[in-house]
Amino acid sequence: MQSITLHNVSMTRNFDLDLIRTFVAVAESGSMTVAANRLHMTQGAVSQQVKRLEDLLDCLLFVRKARKLELSRHGEQFLVKARQLLKLNDEIWADMTGRPLHGSLRVGVPYDLVTPLAPAMKAFAEAHPHVEISLVCGASPELSEAVNSGRVDVSLVESIASEAQGEVVRIEPLVWVKGRDSDAWQKRPLPLSMVDERCAFRPVVLGALADAGIAWRTVFESGNIEATAATVRAGLAITTWLVSTVPADLETLAPQAYGLPALPPFAICLRLPATVQPAAQEFARCVRESMAGDAAGSGMRARRAA
Repeated sequence: MQSITLHNVSMTRNFDLDLIRTFVAVAESGSMTVAANRLHMTQGAVSQQVKRLEDLLDCLLFVRKARKLELSRHGEQFLVKARQLLKLNDEIWADMTGRPLHGSLRVGVPYDLVTPLAPAMKAFAEAHPHVEISLVCGASPELSEAVNSGRVDVSLVESIASEAQGEVVRIEPLVWVKGRDSDAWQKRPLPLSMVDERCAFRPVVLGALADAGIAWRTVFESGNIEATAATVRAGLAITTWLVSTVPADLETLAPQAYGLPALPPFAICLRLPATVQPAAQEFARCVRESMAGDAAGSGMRARRAA
């Protein structure tokens, strides 16, 4: 067995986990600003930490394309191991210092994000079996108010990306959707099926149609996303959804090709109250990991919708 000498010690290299955590936050959000908000740091401090890590590894981890940061080839390789390192660190810390979480957790979620949220709920439930989760479904404006009033402990909300409040976990295109072989998009007034009259998408969609001079009429508005999907499948109307939530049997419509107005991207945000309970913090972590894991698939769907 080789003895530990001064030479051996000098060859030891240790990562600063704060740098690793900052790198992962920037990689998952694609933005120094969003990562800074998540980590409660200044943008300058985040930039400095990324630079320190790049100097330590002697390679570039990010490249800037348009207005977004993207991982370099080295960054993509490093991200896999970085997540594993942080996960192991957090698991060891919880095992050695933490106590099992108990109690209840009220989670707010828009109707269209219930299914995408399922992996995060499953991961949380398996890790914390003594916490009772209850879902509160509603429109995003409702859920934001529920967080502020203390009626839910943590919530996902949707908003125009440029007006996002809270921690942005993902940004996605809002796309027009029709049933297969449906010509509903050609009809005037344009038949629309919206999930809820308080939906965050509704004023954006109706404003875009008004600016384009396209008359519209409501076919269905009830808060039931399955009923909305049914009207679209039947060819009675078109709707708008985030690209990752479009069912496989429905089709997205490229605005320019179908004479429809372009729609702005929307942000999926985590909203937490001023005083956050430990269970809500842990649930938020599960959401971040789940949403980040789905980001690549969402990007491919977005390119197909373009």
